[in-house]
Amino acid sequence: MNLENSLIDQLELALANPELSKRAELLRHVADLFVFGSSKFTDAQIDLFDEVMSTLLKHIECTARAAFGSRLSRLPDAPRRTIRMLAFDDAPEVAAPVLEHSPRLDEASLAENARTKSQDHLLAIAGRIRLTEPVTDVLVERGNNAVAVRTASNGGASFSAQGMSGLIRRARDNGALAMCIWARPDIPRETLLKLFVHASEMVRRKLESADPRQAALVRSAIAEGSDELQSMARAGSSEHARALAEVRSLHTDGQLDEARVLGFVGARSFDKTAVALSLMTDLPIGAIERALVRSEPEQILILAKAIGLSWDTTKALLTFQPGLAQEPKERSKERLEECFASFLRLKPSTAKAALQFFRLRERAGRDPVH
Repeated sequence: MNLENSLIDQLELALANPELSKRAELLRHVADLFVFGSSKFTDAQIDLFDEVMSTLLKHIECTARAAFGSRLSRLPDAPRRTIRMLAFDDAPEVAAPVLEHSPRLDEASLAENARTKSQDHLLAIAGRIRLTEPVTDVLVERGNNAVAVRTASNGGASFSAQGMSGLIRRARDNGALAMCIWARPDIPRETLLKLFVHASEMVRRKLESADPRQAALVRSAIAEGSDELQSMARAGSSEHARALAEVRSLHTDGQLDEARVLGFVGARSFDKTAVALSLMTDLPIGAIERALVRSEPEQILILAKAIGLSWDTTKALLTFQPGLAQEPKERSKERLEECFASFLRLKPSTAKAALQFFRLRERAGRDPVH
């Protein structure tokens, strides 16, 4: 009761005083009381602090609000209404510490803030220890590049299918964002490879357009970067390690055949499919991975024909490519018919000659199966 009477009396005195400095001084005093006794107050006492703090916040300058918010930002029992006022303050320097650290902000409040406030507010939210899917959905959709990069690099962030799709789409013309996505362990490698292949092609086109004389060097740099990143992704993938051991064993025992490949595709095992084709074609794993995820089907048709795969298996392999999955059903059907016609026209001898060319081109040995 003494605490309540003291706070109320001081509040009345402060609000009666027109000087903002007096009110800011009282707010600092109230903050001292709360921080010192944090975790010891009853719900009723926290509600009283909430009333006093939220009232004073309306009457003090930005610098004082920012200092006050920073002090309360990490307290697990900070008054909820006061925390919300700070989080929704138009001044980023006031809102940012609370948005980034306060455990008193729920998912709905964070999503609402991300939908309505400035990019600086979104950037602060993106740095929270944990981010749920409804919040990252808004950050990816509405945030600028800095927000997207910070969200993608946040190991405590979860993404819905919609959010991840938006992140991948944005990364195709944003190298920094693409690298953040590559570093995440929760992104399927098949998705990562599609991202990097498209990003690489985009970067290559821009660089070649800027300086056509350097086109060959540009292509070489992009290829080396792709190989290096693919190798890093495989090295950190337990799924790839298991697939490599299983498929190599089948190959050693003479049991790696078309039926196995079709089974791998049917199970949607990108790693097993890629390793199998690498062993059967004697091509580096990186070259196979890129062929599987590119939108152009020609290389898959050539490789399949060269090692004697049927059209049914070849058609199944094409389903890994993004074009067929993303196009309207009618257009996808037309594309498959065009691929089928090309596959029938392609002579095995021509395909084997092309495969030999691919081997020579990749023979530098920079991307072995590993």
